[in-house]
Amino acid sequence: MAEGLTRDGILSPSAYDPRRNPHRTTTAWSKSAVRVILTNPRYTGRQVWNKQRKTEILIDVDDVALGHETKQRWNPSDEWIHSAALAHEPLVNDDTFNRAQTLITAAGRRPDGIRKPRASSRNYVLSGLLHCGICKRRMIGSFNNDRNNYRCTYAAEYADANRVAHPRSVYVREDHILEQLDPWLAKVLSPDRLTDTVQAMTDAQHDDTDHQAIAAARETLATCTTRLDRYRAALDTGADPAVVTRWIADVQAEQVTAEADLRRLTGRRTMNPDEIRHIVKSLGNITNVLRDADPKDKARIYRELGLTLTYRPTTRIVSAQATPSGSCTSLCPRGDLNPHALYGH
Repeated sequence: MAEGLTRDGILSPSAYDPRRNPHRTTTAWSKSAVRVILTNPRYTGRQVWNKQRKTEILIDVDDVALGHETKQRWNPSDEWIHSAALAHEPLVNDDTFNRAQTLITAAGRRPDGIRKPRASSRNYVLSGLLHCGICKRRMIGSFNNDRNNYRCTYAAEYADANRVAHPRSVYVREDHILEQLDPWLAKVLSPDRLTDTVQAMTDAQHDDTDHQAIAAARETLATCTTRLDRYRAALDTGADPAVVTRWIADVQAEQVTAEADLRRLTGRRTMNPDEIRHIVKSLGNITNVLRDADPKDKARIYRELGLTLTYRPTTRIVSAQATPSGSCTSLCPRGDLNPHALYGH
């Protein structure tokens, strides 16, 4: 379905409204987007509550003094609360929706009703960090020839619709990247590069903020205000107070999130050179453990460094950027890893 929608030139949700989805790719329909639409009960015309819950989890289980952070978790679908009456015009009837859910559920089970076992997990230290240089999507871990690889598969319909010269599959070996990546990190965070690094951080403080994200937050706030006005007007016309009150609570929660995003994006302060120098020296110590680190620990270090990698298959070059965060700013070393280590894929 995703490939067909892309082939027919129908815009995906993120392409239709990129200001509200600045973090998502707009090149094609994703299969996950189709699944979300097919499993969303609001298309039956009913309002739905209790889909998610807030959970407090430890930031670091080995250091409880760091406190907790709030995460949103999905509740089981049988715990969702549906409005008895229609809240808006339905796009699909209940029978069709329920049959779709049965098909989706059955796809993940064997004929005997037992869920398919998951493949054994492997540690892909660059999972979520490595992007395809052609389509800009994240590359997925794949175990081939007794080695960790990363691949990007791109359907012909996607390539044709977006006029992208993308092979059906792109592969790159993990070990070829790591043997170049760790020395690069050690170099850019070494003491002899301290002056250059501090200067890079100082310059980065004056970069323009993410205008798309700011615009999206402001757009969300404006939409929330419009919806709140409409819901309050519905109360005046005799709508069910219990239902409308829940609607208002949902919108107010969106409002709080958008306001927090706006404060985060626009309220950053600059740091003085001594603060920057202290952060850089602290980060420099991290590189000492990369050589012998456990794969899980190494993956966590890469994420704390804000590492982003882009693989360009035509030149066999991986471009790397690290943006480790201090309390108020980011360090932005950039570079290209040696292409010769990547030949063969």
